[in-house]
Amino acid sequence: MLNGPIGRTLLQLGVPLMMVQLVNISYNIADAFWLSRYSSVAYATPRQVWPFFMFINAIAQGVAAANMAIISQYVGARDYESTKRVVSYFISTMLLINSLAVFIFYITRPLVFTYVIATPPELYDYVMNYSGIISLDLLLAAFTTSYNTIFQAIGDTKTPSKIGVISSAMNVILDPIFIFGVEINGVKVIPTTGVTGAALATVLSRLIGFLILLTILRKKYCYITPHFTLNIDREWFKTTTRAGIPVMLMMMSNSLAFMFQNRLINAFGAYVAAAAAIGFLLMDLADTVLWGFTFAISTMIGQAIGAGLEKRARSVATKSMLYIGISTMLGTLLVLATRGWFISVFTSVPEIAQEADLFVVTFTPTLAFFAVFFIGISIGRGSGHTLYPTIIGILRLWILRIGLGYLLAFILDMKTLGLWIAMALSNLIAGLAIIPWALRGTWTKPIVKMRVQVVERAILRS
Repeated sequence: MLNGPIGRTLLQLGVPLMMVQLVNISYNIADAFWLSRYSSVAYATPRQVWPFFMFINAIAQGVAAANMAIISQYVGARDYESTKRVVSYFISTMLLINSLAVFIFYITRPLVFTYVIATPPELYDYVMNYSGIISLDLLLAAFTTSYNTIFQAIGDTKTPSKIGVISSAMNVILDPIFIFGVEINGVKVIPTTGVTGAALATVLSRLIGFLILLTILRKKYCYITPHFTLNIDREWFKTTTRAGIPVMLMMMSNSLAFMFQNRLINAFGAYVAAAAAIGFLLMDLADTVLWGFTFAISTMIGQAIGAGLEKRARSVATKSMLYIGISTMLGTLLVLATRGWFISVFTSVPEIAQEADLFVVTFTPTLAFFAVFFIGISIGRGSGHTLYPTIIGILRLWILRIGLGYLLAFILDMKTLGLWIAMALSNLIAGLAIIPWALRGTWTKPIVKMRVQVVERAILRS
């Protein structure tokens, strides 16, 4: 982690996470595939719901991002006593936050989907049924995110990756069972539940995955097993707040922007919403390499900073941008080559297929710049210096995607092409803006106060 070749270490940490992302995408694709057999537009339902879900979950994500930096830096400094202490604060806080989040999400969703997102009438009932069940996933998502963060900060990405594969595979298996039901000898053993079934499959698979993750952490890393506590340390709270608020604000801002983005898309009707859902699935496939490796970057940078290895932290950032940028470009070429076949899997409606193709052709060429931008986010999370990437992220969505998208689509009357162009430009400009900050390396100062003797030993080792 601290002395090995950067490329090889990145592969060792990133490949397992990349495999998890592939499996995660596979169950998103499975959801869309089976729902496309249930209805011509029902597969657009999850895309309507997830921005609001992520908005409510933003505080927990900010706490997780901050503690990714805190825990990894303590582990890098070999201060396991402090590690165990902050892990307990972390888990306890996440439980409290998302217990309240479940309640808020459930009671406010009718207002959000009616007046903020303006879900098309053809999708509204699907969205309400799906979101009602998926509200339970907020609590499970908090726990899963927390324990994944702990494993990743330690440097063990294989364990959560394996469990993620199991959980996602279960989701794929359960999807058709709950969506269409099961009939034995003419008796309906499991009723047909449509989009509600897709949500049930997600919640059950997440629950089983979390229980396995919890069991392994207690057995494999018993020396940092968390315990619930309300006696939260003031210094930890201040550090978490300082590092987590920018991420939380970015997540909230991003999620709200995606809600308004959905509103712009929904203004053109259910067919365009369905086409965008297909297009985003393809984008997810191209991003698979990106999402897996960016978590590995956060771990490597956090531990390098914790060990006093500033030069290595800078090198991780530079080489990651090069490696992942090139990999994302290759993924982009594959997406463009296979887009026609992929779109045909989900729809036979010509209007939806044509719009989905326009979306992919316009948006995909800028994915490499989005990769570079997201590496900047990972540098911020690993180092705890999250302010600059947060500002770029907010401007990327609100000024370019929403503001420019509205201007092009409605004021200049370019319609959906204007939306897709604005989205593409948001990736391009954000990627270019993050590069100078990442290369300058002002983010290499630790955010945690470590014991002097621990730091001195780390410097001597380097």
